[in-house]
Amino acid sequence: MALQHPKSPCGNDPVKAQQDIIDAFGLFPEWLGRYQYLIDLGRKLEPLGEAEKRDDKLLAGCQSQVWLYLEGDADCVVIRANSDAAIVSGLIALLSQVYSGCSARQIAETEPFFIDQIGLSKHLSPTRANGLHAMLGAIKAHAHSLLQER
Repeated sequence: MALQHPKSPCGNDPVKAQQDIIDAFGLFPEWLGRYQYLIDLGRKLEPLGEAEKRDDKLLAGCQSQVWLYLEGDADCVVIRANSDAAIVSGLIALLSQVYSGCSARQIAETEPFFIDQIGLSKHLSPTRANGLHAMLGAIKAHAHSLLQER
């Protein structure tokens, strides 16, 4: 089962997306296979252009470089991001799968239960876990700011 990151993602169901992730990771009984799958997901991210890799789009709190673009409005938030690290790119792909194309309300109200369900919380290094939480925090904060603008 391959995870898809749609080109026009509006209308995403974040709960279904998380279940798809859980199902896909369930195909790999060992963590070596899961890490490889995570890396493969990151490789499939749509790359940012060199001009988009600007310092003002670098996410604080990540050891790796993560360029994060949160676009759209309260009805449809689109996430575009890249990293210079393979596993972090895979984490970006997972968060994009869950939250890109969702409304700000869906993002604010949907917790990322897939993180514990697939065992990421137990298998990420502390620096990668901090980066994951920084990305998640930025996405959630953006959603909350869009809701306050309404």
